[in-house]
Amino acid sequence: MPDFSGKHGLIVGVANRRSISWGIAQAMHAAGARLALTYPTVRLEDNVRELAEKLDNPLVMPCDVSSDDQIAELVASIDREFGGLDFLVHGASFAPAHELSAPFVQTTREGFRIALDISAYSLIGLTRACLPLFEKRGGGSVLTLTFLGSDRVFPNYNVMGVAKAALESTVRYLAADLGQQNIRVNAVSAGPIKTLAATGISGFSSILGVYRERAPLRRNVELGEIADAAMFLLGNGSRAITGEVMMVDSGYHAVGL
Repeated sequence: MPDFSGKHGLIVGVANRRSISWGIAQAMHAAGARLALTYPTVRLEDNVRELAEKLDNPLVMPCDVSSDDQIAELVASIDREFGGLDFLVHGASFAPAHELSAPFVQTTREGFRIALDISAYSLIGLTRACLPLFEKRGGGSVLTLTFLGSDRVFPNYNVMGVAKAALESTVRYLAADLGQQNIRVNAVSAGPIKTLAATGISGFSSILGVYRERAPLRRNVELGEIADAAMFLLGNGSRAITGEVMMVDSGYHAVGL
């Protein structure tokens, strides 16, 4: 297991125990990292604080990623508490429910704006705000979470697929922009996992079934496997990797029929 002793990280996107961000948080904590966790709304605060009790005294802060003011307050608190930052995990993703249930051609202007703002632009906003904290550590690693719906059409994924495509492009542009500052930016494209966000996708169970039947490994991925890939991309073993979208989906992306 990689050693993250003495490292400090910010993990955004924990909603409940099934969140990919939570799986990564557990793995990074077990490897020795000290963490800051965020919750986006009051409704999810109790969930995040209850989970945080399983870790060693993490910093828990509110952060609506659509608010530059809240991002600034979060980063200021991390600076006071940690004095720098080694990694950022961006797991923020959202689209209004009706944008996922209606035909894609019915996507509203406001729904499109919300999905792209929270799911893609927030990576830029958070990374930019964290730059001074990375600089104090001589560099850092940024990781975001995506899905194959960025490249292929999945039923009822709709505007989230467009948002994930924008997110993956953002990874490449940020990687090019920040490489000279020794800041790496990558993504994990995970196979389908029963997260809180996934419950909003009609027919999600059938997607799980298709992956089990057609992926080369003939199974779905597990949360711990995604966390392991995340640890690799956040750690020293991937020090020459940036601008990458790593597929962790039992090989499903490689097959045609």
